[in-house]
Amino acid sequence: VEGPVQNQRLVWHAQANDQSASEHPAVTIAITKKPGENAVDVSDRVLEQLNSLKSSLIPKDVEIAVARNYGETANEKANKLIQKLIFATLSVVALIFFALGRREAVIVGSAVVLTLAATLFASWAWGFTINRVSLFALIFSIGILVDDAIVVVENIHRHQLLFPHKSLREIIPGAVDEVGGPTILATLTVIAALLPMAFISGLMGPYMSPIPINSSMGMLLSLAIAFMITPWMARIWLAQHSEQQKNHFNLAQWISPKFKKIFNPLLSDQTGKRNRRLLGVGVIGAILIDNKSEFQVILDMPPNTRVEKTSDVLKEMGAALAQVPEVSSYQIYAGTAAPINFNGLVRQYYFRQSPALGDIQVNLVDKHHRSDQSHTIASRVRPVLQDIAKKYQANVKVVEVPPGPPVLSPIVAEIYGPTSHGRLAVSKSVREAFEKTPGIVDIDDSSVAKAPKQFLVIDRRKASLMGVSQQAIVTTLRAGLAGENAAYIHDQSKYPAPTQIRLPENKQDSLNELLKLTVRNSQREAVPLSQLVTIVDADREQVIYRKDLLPVSYVIADTAGKVDSPLYGLFMARGLTKDIKAPDGKSVEEFFTSAPSDPYQDYAIKWDGEWQVTYETFRDMGAAYAVGLVLIYLLVVAHFGSYLTPLVIMAPIPLTIIGVMPGHALLGA
Repeated sequence: VEGPVQNQRLVWHAQANDQSASEHPAVTIAITKKPGENAVDVSDRVLEQLNSLKSSLIPKDVEIAVARNYGETANEKANKLIQKLIFATLSVVALIFFALGRREAVIVGSAVVLTLAATLFASWAWGFTINRVSLFALIFSIGILVDDAIVVVENIHRHQLLFPHKSLREIIPGAVDEVGGPTILATLTVIAALLPMAFISGLMGPYMSPIPINSSMGMLLSLAIAFMITPWMARIWLAQHSEQQKNHFNLAQWISPKFKKIFNPLLSDQTGKRNRRLLGVGVIGAILIDNKSEFQVILDMPPNTRVEKTSDVLKEMGAALAQVPEVSSYQIYAGTAAPINFNGLVRQYYFRQSPALGDIQVNLVDKHHRSDQSHTIASRVRPVLQDIAKKYQANVKVVEVPPGPPVLSPIVAEIYGPTSHGRLAVSKSVREAFEKTPGIVDIDDSSVAKAPKQFLVIDRRKASLMGVSQQAIVTTLRAGLAGENAAYIHDQSKYPAPTQIRLPENKQDSLNELLKLTVRNSQREAVPLSQLVTIVDADREQVIYRKDLLPVSYVIADTAGKVDSPLYGLFMARGLTKDIKAPDGKSVEEFFTSAPSDPYQDYAIKWDGEWQVTYETFRDMGAAYAVGLVLIYLLVVAHFGSYLTPLVIMAPIPLTIIGVMPGHALLGA
């Protein structure tokens, strides 16, 4: 199997369905593939190896369940995109068949296949792998990839009709030369518009780079194939013009009545408004939102909660999840973190190691077997889980797989200031503002709840007088608190089994029982720990967070409801946060794009999360758009030798806003 075992954890595993849920102790094995390996092949080989072990190593009464298989997900997405790619190619070929003819359609189809094959090879040589983004780049560019071949074939076809007495050998050079200059110009202008997107910075840079790079390489390759391969194929495949071709099927004459039947009802004075409304409802109903097969539940219990209590609360939540018809299974992780996922890359959930913390990995049935989207299901179970958490003064968050690069949270408020107490006060006010804002859910902050803490300080003077070493005291305390490996059993097993000594479970939460333990002094006499240590009461310390070496506190949240957009939620919350006062009475300044230059002088809020990714992406894409316009202008100036003609040609570009904005309004975006 290509890929090391990432981690093993003792967890609670639950198989849930419509009728019941049974809970059993389980071990989770997370397997990560090596860079560059095919996730589909790795997951298939892992499952094959697992099945082969069932008859030998794995007992019959041990159940094996695959909780998450990203190889299967990647394979499903890739197959779906390949189907769309084939459909787009066949659609283009069919259109050419009806418009120009059978032989012309075969030539264009062959050019498309050659272009796609060459583009995939160039993408591999560039270092990209075949994934959802690179396949989307091919689908995105399929229309412009076939454009060059269509222009060449159509012009050869037109010259056949104009000069029926000439042979193809005489027609092809002139036909290709006639459209050669404009075709090269059009190809270069498209590349000039796409290629600057490859220089987007931040997390979206590597996420989007396959689209402009693959599309640009595909355009250059399609241009080369259109000028070299397509004329040669036309010379071989196209039939010599005959009188029969003059009466060739006319697509325009055939399709014109069909368009009238479609658009006349939409433009009618009597029924046009009703028909347009029905069309809009149908389009909105056909929108496909990314539908995930999983989500995660993050639970934070009050401080000093024992892992058994955390597990009980997680089980209660699991029982509620088991009643959801779309939930196929779930795994409970009490006191530890679930295997890392897409969100965990940035949110660092794998550091969650505490008895008061827990996760639930929720797996949904296949999207073909449920009517609701994963986001709808997550929004439906959130109030139920929050009601359970409130009974135990806990905080629970329902975390979905993000559609783009992961962030700390969809809405993040970074609090900067000169003192830790002041930052905590401001973060508390920001959290209260979030809680008053409708549509904002899963609110949390980076502060640690106040809780008592007891230190066991060794009295060095007493220990020295009694002849007890500090090492012996620390070893005994560690054995009483966490257990200590006293010996190892060496049998026929591959690894020796440790023998651990620790206090009984009913005495582990008693400090008096711990201090009754004894250590031996230099005279081999037993001395109780209560005579060697002093108990010091204190409060639990606050965690110190830093970003770019600057002290910071965080307030995070998500959005749910009618307007389910982090940006809308952020700006709604600003209506309450702008009136927040710092502990020194001054106003709290807001920053949107960068942290304050001097955070040690005044208190400030820096908005982050999906807003930051959106800002960086739009900033870089806007710059790329401007660079693309300049390059297009220079190319057209060089071609026409005029400074005014390019302005006329580029005038329709701003008019695209006419289609973009009504489209957003129609789809409720």
